[in-house]
Amino acid sequence: MLLELNQRNLTLIQLVGFLLLHRDNMESFKEEKQGLSAQVWPTGPGSWTQVSCPCCMSSQVEPLVLIQLSEEIQPVTKKWIMSRIAAVEKDGGAQLLAHPGEDMSSDLIVVSAPRCTLLRATEDLGLCKPYRDGSMAAFSYQDRHSFSNIDDMQQFLTLAERQYIVKYELESLRALEDQRIPGVPEPQCNLKARENIFQKLEKAGVIQNVFPLHDQKRLRDLGREWYSKRKLWGQPLDSIQAYFGGTVAFYFSFLDFYTWALVPPAVLGVLLTLLMPSPVRSMAEGQELSGSPETDAKAGMEDPDHPSVSAHMVQAVFSMLWSTIFMELWKRRSSALSHRWGTLHLAERFAEPRPGFRGELGTNPVTGRVEPLFPEWQRNLRVGLVSFPVVGLFLGLVVLGMAGFYYFEGFISQLHQDSGGSFITTALLYLPSMAHIVYTNVLGNIYRNVALQLTEWENHREETSFQNHHTTKVLVFTFFNYFAVLFHIAFFKQDLPLLRKRLASLLIITQLINQFTELVVPFLVDWFFNTPEKEVKEDDPEADKLQAQGSLPTFPGLFAEYIELLVQFGYLSLFSCVYPLTAVLLLLNNVTEIRADAFKICKLFRKPFAAPVANMGVWQAAFEVLGFISVMSNCWLLLLSPRVKEFTLEAGLSTRNVLLFAIMVEHVLIVVKLILAFMIPDEPEWVKIDREKIEYHSLKALNQQKH
Repeated sequence: MLLELNQRNLTLIQLVGFLLLHRDNMESFKEEKQGLSAQVWPTGPGSWTQVSCPCCMSSQVEPLVLIQLSEEIQPVTKKWIMSRIAAVEKDGGAQLLAHPGEDMSSDLIVVSAPRCTLLRATEDLGLCKPYRDGSMAAFSYQDRHSFSNIDDMQQFLTLAERQYIVKYELESLRALEDQRIPGVPEPQCNLKARENIFQKLEKAGVIQNVFPLHDQKRLRDLGREWYSKRKLWGQPLDSIQAYFGGTVAFYFSFLDFYTWALVPPAVLGVLLTLLMPSPVRSMAEGQELSGSPETDAKAGMEDPDHPSVSAHMVQAVFSMLWSTIFMELWKRRSSALSHRWGTLHLAERFAEPRPGFRGELGTNPVTGRVEPLFPEWQRNLRVGLVSFPVVGLFLGLVVLGMAGFYYFEGFISQLHQDSGGSFITTALLYLPSMAHIVYTNVLGNIYRNVALQLTEWENHREETSFQNHHTTKVLVFTFFNYFAVLFHIAFFKQDLPLLRKRLASLLIITQLINQFTELVVPFLVDWFFNTPEKEVKEDDPEADKLQAQGSLPTFPGLFAEYIELLVQFGYLSLFSCVYPLTAVLLLLNNVTEIRADAFKICKLFRKPFAAPVANMGVWQAAFEVLGFISVMSNCWLLLLSPRVKEFTLEAGLSTRNVLLFAIMVEHVLIVVKLILAFMIPDEPEWVKIDREKIEYHSLKALNQQKH
């Protein structure tokens, strides 16, 4: 979480600086937000490129995507690009519609998609759509007339889907033969047969940006429903999915579900804090742990008011069960959402090379296309000989910071004792934790950049492979960076009061920083650039209004948001038994987090593309792994509970037998988690039946095509 907060600080600082440099463009964009409502442009000579298909002809066209070209673009080059965009597939084109913006000398190309291109891409992507009987079915172009709203593309496909299809078709542009790009200097102008045209233009600097366009009326309506209403719960998930796509909708759905799921542990934490005094807290307030199990257990027995079962034990067992039930219920909700949004049956497609992929041009043995090739053994060599040691080096720096924290902690504690517990030294007791927090923040930001550069240097061909390697690097470091000290305190020092103090410091400090970066800074940025005195300029050219959207910063993605939630989940599931109010603090943070994240994506960044997705992807697996680790963590923390130590002393159990007992309990709890996971199906019964129906109808349609 701390890494994410620091990342957010840097992102917001960069955002403020960026906006200051582009204030004029921002003003134009804000005027455009108020004045531009023309989401369809008329067709005619000299405007949109023409289509030959009768069913795709229309008097008005919806602008979907904007391509920003180099300022030095030659009209002949722009005309050639537009011809490639509009050409039919058999001629190597994308079968899209292109508009020159203001004129052929401008550096803009507005792109849309005709009906048939949208429908064929819908089938290629494997999207499911409502059938004429109301059920969901995998879309088939041959059977297109059997689907609902087939004649209205704005009803049949969401805005996010239409815009992603345009991107999908643009990225599929390939040269049919060796040729030259007119108006581009050597050697960037040379295109080889089957080479990706858009990647070539981006590498040559001809294409600067490609991004989807906002529908300002829909964005305002979504904003009012999403973050402007004065309500704590509920989000317009269907509207979010329709406008921003499944990637954004799944994140906000998970954040909403997770926030609701924090209510039971928050209520339990408050009850345990008020009604069941924790031996950990009592010993922390009355005396320090000696480190000896016998002495610690006696300390817990000295107070006759302590119940036989402590808050520590109740919270530990609850955390293990809660994490399992929460993830299983989320998987059910996720499958229901993917069914509702038509992404339950996405098609597996052969991945195209990612834009950053480099290599010698050659023939791909799978597709027969000419594309960059890079030997797998070279990539593995880079991973094994460079990436692994660099990641290990940063993990060593985490250990070095942890050693410094312990040294500083011991020094301040000794100073506190020598001074007789003065007010100043009492305040200084939290200084080592704060200093270590700053250290982990700085180290985390350095590592974030290094991890991205390492993954780029590894030169992965597919985007999914790149994202998986990058995510794995960041997750390993994040887990080690944030939890190493807590695990060391719990497993090796066995100092529960110190663990509680450390966890409280992390939660309180990070929540304060998070509230500032999530609420105050975005509000100030928006207020500074959105003064009510600004007047709408009705006579602004349409191209200027579109150009203003490109002045906004690129949306940084949801990587940082998921990392924050993962660290939160780790604090709660792994260590909340020593600080029951963990869920309360997280709940208060997330209630505001939902609205703040919604505000930022709607108003402060350029609209992102969103590919159709069926779930959270690798993040779901990361949360499940943390759930299993929580069993080991909580079992060990149970061993440190004074009540358990009291029981082992009375029973006369040796240390060896206690460890064996703990291992047995751990295995029993893992079996209980597995049984719970088995008892709670990953998808509701109705979703399972509908999914099998979709698979059956798809297989039946395929057999009919063969015959």
